[in-house]
Amino acid sequence: MHNTRIRDLREDRDLSQKQLAEYLKVHQTTYSDYELGKLNVPIPVLLELADYYDTSVDYLLRRTNCKEPYPKE
Repeated sequence: MHNTRIRDLREDRDLSQKQLAEYLKVHQTTYSDYELGKLNVPIPVLLELADYYDTSVDYLLRRTNCKEPYPKE
């Protein structure tokens, strides 16, 4: 399944896949495979993306439509 959430968030910020891949320290093709659903996004990468976009992992995984992150304790 395509991960349209991470693609949409990236595009909303006018970022390229290469820019996000560099931020995450992965190859651009790896990042592309995350967006295309060819590779599962590892948990540490999901956490980094959630922090980067100021949202929750649940939002990235389409478990909720609420973009706001959970309160940190």
